[in-house]
Amino acid sequence: MGIFTRVRDIISSNINAMLDKAEDPEKLVKLMIREMEDTLVEIKASCAGAMAAKKKIVRETDVVRERAAEWERKAQLAVDKGREDLAREALLEKRRYSERATALEKELAQCDGIVDQYQNDILQLEEKLAAAREKQRVLVQRHVRAQGSHRVQSDLRKADTSDALLRFEHFENRIERMEADAELVNLGRKPTIHDEFAKLEDDDIERELTALKERRGQQ
Repeated sequence: MGIFTRVRDIISSNINAMLDKAEDPEKLVKLMIREMEDTLVEIKASCAGAMAAKKKIVRETDVVRERAAEWERKAQLAVDKGREDLAREALLEKRRYSERATALEKELAQCDGIVDQYQNDILQLEEKLAAAREKQRVLVQRHVRAQGSHRVQSDLRKADTSDALLRFEHFENRIERMEADAELVNLGRKPTIHDEFAKLEDDDIERELTALKERRGQQ
């Protein structure tokens, strides 16, 4: 792929649309930035070469024009001296240099167009590259925030689970302590008078039950 084709593709590309379709936007935008940087370096080198060629054409054009002017002066001198043959030869040389100057001027105009195109492409590429770098910065920030949020939520869930288990264990310990206290209430307590009479009443019931059984046996 030629440099101009790559430049046209990059300039006309829709970064947002490409990233929306990408499975890994961060990786894609990194590759896009690398491609833009490489293309920018290459096109700047080409622009520098075109500018150097332009300067060379300008210098050569100046020399050729000066030579054409010099042969015109010689032709005039030959006419003044009555040497039409020399004047004719001088005018031929002048025409040759003039034609060369005309050709160089056309070449210079073409070179100007190429340099202008290079410079325009460089500006557009730099704008596209700046937009891609900004997009990369935003994506990285979003990624960092997402990771942070995920970590916070995970920590919160762990904290909630641990706290619930701790509360449950504390509640269970309280119940066990209350049960133990209830068992210890009557431990070692001396029977009261009410307790003694209750035992006597229980004995009477047992004797009455025994008498009923005896009568039933006699029948």
